[in-house]
Amino acid sequence: MAVSMEKANTIRSAIDRKKLSEQERRQLQHELKIYMEQYFKAKLGKGVDHTKVVIWDDMLVIRGERFLTDPERYIVETPAGKDVVRAARMQVAKQHSIDNVPYFEEVLQAKAIHQVYDVEPENDFWMHVVIFDRKLTE
Repeated sequence: MAVSMEKANTIRSAIDRKKLSEQERRQLQHELKIYMEQYFKAKLGKGVDHTKVVIWDDMLVIRGERFLTDPERYIVETPAGKDVVRAARMQVAKQHSIDNVPYFEEVLQAKAIHQVYDVEPENDFWMHVVIFDRKLTE
């Protein structure tokens, strides 16, 4: 039974995409952390006070803390304010996904197959989880 040329190229491509070693994983996590901090500073004029990036198995997890502006922190304290700030920041998260998932796919040499992002304005916390089509780490 002959394997089609397209199937052979797909198999070869999968073999060529190596898994990240522990050192490579840590280095890439750090580079993505810096990238994300610069992205939000450029887009919003304010960065995140704390960013953590974790690459593990087939996942990329990005989380940020203390990203709200002073006016947003004040608004969150009002009864309807949490929903208003959450809706606005979910739009930011959606745009972040549109802007950055293709970059993540290129850097990780993997296709994003699932993702979720969430914002908890009352805790000044956000996260973005991306699941890829292959295992990224050794």
